[in-house]
Amino acid sequence: MQLRAAPSMQHHASRSALDKNRRRARASRQKDETPVPDLSSLVASSLAGYYEEVRGRLHQWVAPLSTDQLWRKPYSYGNSIGHLLLHLTGNLNYYIGAQIAGTGYVRDRDREFNEPRKLPKERVLADFDRTIDMVAATIRQQSAEDFAKPYSAALEPEARDRFTVFLRMAAHAYHHVGQIIYLSKEVTKSAP
Repeated sequence: MQLRAAPSMQHHASRSALDKNRRRARASRQKDETPVPDLSSLVASSLAGYYEEVRGRLHQWVAPLSTDQLWRKPYSYGNSIGHLLLHLTGNLNYYIGAQIAGTGYVRDRDREFNEPRKLPKERVLADFDRTIDMVAATIRQQSAEDFAKPYSAALEPEARDRFTVFLRMAAHAYHHVGQIIYLSKEVTKSAP
C-alpha cells in the first residue's frame, strides 16, 4: 500500500519551493546590478574594438620593418606589405568612409597595388591609422536603425546593409593582416 501526502501538505511543499525560487531569483537580480547594454551599442563597441585590434596586430608585425622591407616583394608574384597597406587603407576609406561616413574619398584601386614610389613607412602607417580611427568612430555612431540601413557599393553586391559591410570589411582586413604577417617573416629572413 502506497502512502500519499495529504493534498494540503503537497500544496504547502510546492508553494514553499516556489517561494524559495522567487527569493533566490530576487537576490540574484539584486546582486547583479550591472546594466545590460542594448544590442546596437554592444555590436558597435565590439566591431570598433575589433578594427582597433586589427590595427594593433598589423603594427606589431610592421613596426620592426624598414621602409625598404615594407616595399620588398619576397616573390616575383604577389604584393609587398606596403601595397597591402595601401589596399587596406583604400578599401576601408571607400566602403566605409565614402559610402557610410560621407568623407568624399575617391578610390584609385589600381594604384593601391601598383604605387611605384616607396612611400615612407611612417606615412603609410599614419594614413592607415587615420583610416582605422575614422572606421571606429563611424561604427560607434551607428544606431540599430543605422546598422540596418540599406547599403550598396561597387564590387560589394553581398553587403545589403551597413552591418554586413562593417563585418565583411573586418574579415577582409584580417585576411590581409594574415598575409602581412607571412610577408614580414619572409622579408626579414636571413639569406641562406
